Order: sequence, then C-alpha cells, then structure tokens
Amino acid sequence: MHFPYLISMDLSTLWTNILRLLAYDPTSPMIFSSGTFWALFLLFLPIYAKLKGRRMDMVVYVVAFSIYFYYKSSGIFFLLILATSIFDYLLSLKLATCIKQWQRKLCVALSVTASLSILGYFKYANFFAMSWAHLVGTNFQPMDIILPVGISFYTFQSISYIVDVYRRRVEPTESWLEYIFFLSFFPALVAGPIVRADNFLPQIKANRTPSKEEVWWGFWLILLGFIKKSLLADYIAQYNDIIFTTPETYTGFENLMAMLGYTMQIYCDFSGYSDMAIGIALIMGFVLPKNFDFPYKSQNVTEFWHRWHISLSQWLRDYLYISLGGNRHGKFRTYLNNFLTMLIGGLWHGAAWKFIVWGGAHGVALITHKSLRPLLDRIPNNGVVRFVSWAITFMFAIVTMSLFRINDMGDMWVMLNNIATNFHLDYIPVFVDVRMAWCIFMAVLLISHFMPQGFWDRVGRLFVRTPWLVKLAIFVVVVQLVLQFRSEDVPPFIYFQF
Repeated sequence: MHFPYLISMDLSTLWTNILRLLAYDPTSPMIFSSGTFWALFLLFLPIYAKLKGRRMDMVVYVVAFSIYFYYKSSGIFFLLILATSIFDYLLSLKLATCIKQWQRKLCVALSVTASLSILGYFKYANFFAMSWAHLVGTNFQPMDIILPVGISFYTFQSISYIVDVYRRRVEPTESWLEYIFFLSFFPALVAGPIVRADNFLPQIKANRTPSKEEVWWGFWLILLGFIKKSLLADYIAQYNDIIFTTPETYTGFENLMAMLGYTMQIYCDFSGYSDMAIGIALIMGFVLPKNFDFPYKSQNVTEFWHRWHISLSQWLRDYLYISLGGNRHGKFRTYLNNFLTMLIGGLWHGAAWKFIVWGGAHGVALITHKSLRPLLDRIPNNGVVRFVSWAITFMFAIVTMSLFRINDMGDMWVMLNNIATNFHLDYIPVFVDVRMAWCIFMAVLLISHFMPQGFWDRVGRLFVRTPWLVKLAIFVVVVQLVLQFRSEDVPPFIYFQF
C-alpha cells in the first residue's frame, strides 16, 4: 500500500470524524459542561475579539455561532427560532407604526398567540390530549413530539419584547440581526437567565469591551458554575437517582436524604448553569441579570421567590401578574392573581400534573404568607423565630422541589409516608459512614448559604486579584476533583427540559 494513499485515507477519516463531531447528536446535545462546547468557545473567542470593533460584523458572527449552538443543542429546531424571530421582528415594526389602539393590540395578540401556540403544541399537546382522554374514558396514544431545548425561555423573551414595544419601553431594533442576536444569544439561550429587551438591546448598541477585571470575574463565575454543576450536582445526583427510582424499597431516612439531596442538586444544577451563562456573557462584554441569591436561606416563601430563578419570577410579575390586575382590584383579586400566576408558572415548567401541583402549592403558600403578614409582623424577630421561619420555609422547599424529580404523584405519597412511618435516627451513623463524600458536599452547600452577606463576592474579588499561576492551580484542582467524583455520563442540565 502506497504511503500517499495512507495519508489520504487518514485525512479522509479525520475529516469524517470532525464532521461527525460538528453535527448534531441527539444522544449528546452540546451543553456548557461538555468538552465540545469549550473547544468551540476557545476557537470562537479570538475571532470575536477581532470583530469586536466592527459592531455589525460582531453581531453577524455571534448570531451565526448562537444558531449553530442551538443546532448542536436541539437539531433541526434551530429553524423554529429563526421563524419566530422573523415573525416577531416584522410585527414589532408594524406595531411601532400603528396609531390606532386596536391595531396595536392586534399586533401584540398575533405575536403572543403565535408564540404560545408553538410552545403549546410542543410542550402541552400530549398532556391535554391525554387528560381529555382520561376524562372521557378513551384510549390515548401519545403523539411523537420532541420538545425543542429551551423553547420556554426564548418564547418568554419574544413575548416580553413585543409587550415592551407595545408599552413603548423599547423601540423596535434597527435590524432583524439585532433582534435575533437578542433572542438567540447563546449564553442564555437554552436555560436562561431570561433576558429583557430594555436591558439587553442597549448593550448591543454600546458594544462595550470588557475590562480585564470583568474577564477574570467572568472566568470566576464559569469556574463556580462548573463546580456547582459538574462536581456537586452530578455527584449528589448519583445517590438521589437510586432512591427516587424505587422509593418504596428504602427507609424514611433514606427518602428524606434523597429529597434533601435533590433540593440541593437542582439548585446547584440550575444556578451553576446561570453562573456559567453570566460568566461567558461577561467575558464577551455583556451583563446578564442575576438569577439566584442563596434561596435556601429564605425566611418565607415571598423571600424565596426574590432569591430563586429571579429572572423568571420578575418576568411572571411584570408580564403576567400585573397584566392580570396585580394588586389594583382589592385583596381577593390580589390573592387570585398570585395564585393564577404561580399556577401558570408551574405549568410553564412542564406538562404534567406534578408541575401544576407545584405551582398551586407555591400560590397557596404566597397567599397564606401575605394574609398572615399583619400577625407575623407582631411576633418578635429573635433568633428562635428566625430559625423556625427558615425551617418551615426550607422544608416546604424540600417537598415541593421533589415534585420535579418524582416519576408520578404516587411516588410523592410513598416517600412522605415512609418518612412519617419508617424513620429511624439510628440509621444516621451508618449513612454518614457509607455516604461520607455526599454528606460533606451537602454540609458545604448548607453552610455556603449562611455565610455573611457579600462573603462570596469577596472571595470572587480575591480570585480576580490573584496571579494567573494561582488561578491555573485552582482550575487544575477543580478539574481533578470533577474527574475523581464524576459519573460515567455527562448529565444534561435539569432545566433543559423546560
């Protein structure tokens, strides 16, 4: 066999492997914690920096990369976000030129109806069809519908853009490219934070170059998110998955630990993604909104929603709660609007009754807290009261967060019944001995929530000021820990399904 032929064959094989790596793989969508993403991002950055001084060239380049990122995450559905962006952009131009109020409302109605119809088909068609079939007693064969990754997030962004144009909070973008840049910006595309047009569009125009400190702060957030997701969340999940698969075969203590573990897992998983997204955007010169603020230190459910998934809670407040009437029509309507907002927020998370129960439970909890606030304000705010308030809120979070993980509502009753009837404290020493690393990780997460205000900001600033060799050493240690504790597969982010 001739040597040139061997070289040709090897190059052909190499090219085939590269194309396979660059193509969409439904069994392995591209996520922030994957090596493929970071390899592509490192190739993306130098060209991005070169184009940063030419704004429209930069916009085209980022849009192309964002669409490719979405293709790698969700395949052919990248065409869906392109179609949505064209439709909304054209409607926003029409909306800006309309004088008559009914025409303006019609533009908003068309845009919102189109966005919600697409979301409704992909996310809720099978759920509502199945519920109807059960109601009338007929057989139901689920339709073969694949949910596009992140459709809920960019749908909310498209709705907020049209509503903000209607409310004259923002002007329509000068070009479709700027709008698709806003809608498809890859750091926040598939799992938030939910970006608002009035905050993000001016940043596209400003085209600000990040400072050296901001670049290192972005790297710190990426590293922090990587620790949360790839080290803490993925390791904790290994135990949680065992218990949630067959909860009836384990003791009440083991069930409680799994529920507690999942509560911490979903926080680390989702806030870890948000940290990475914010960090990547900051390196590029864009500021995304804060999405988490140590929610498990909350003293009540109202405070919890000021700390958990902040961009979603603010979106629900500004575009749903206020649109329903907010608190402008008396106490009953205020409570009803609170309940409906949380119920719809629960349904947004997924097409299943457990999400509706989750939303309804939070709605009732918010109403209860608001209605009892005059009485609660008369109770002395001492250490015992604060601890009891925290404990009640945290236990409520543990139970309701577990609704995201259970297979069906029957499993929830099994787990709660086991905790109530088969709970033995003498199992603790055995559990700690067998699950030492798991217990250490859980303790670290709990303690981290109760560090003094601003502690982690000071740690971040210290990291930014350290020499690059120290940063490199920290990075190597983190990677080594991830490799040591990782599972065989790279689990996707939990919120990808929403």
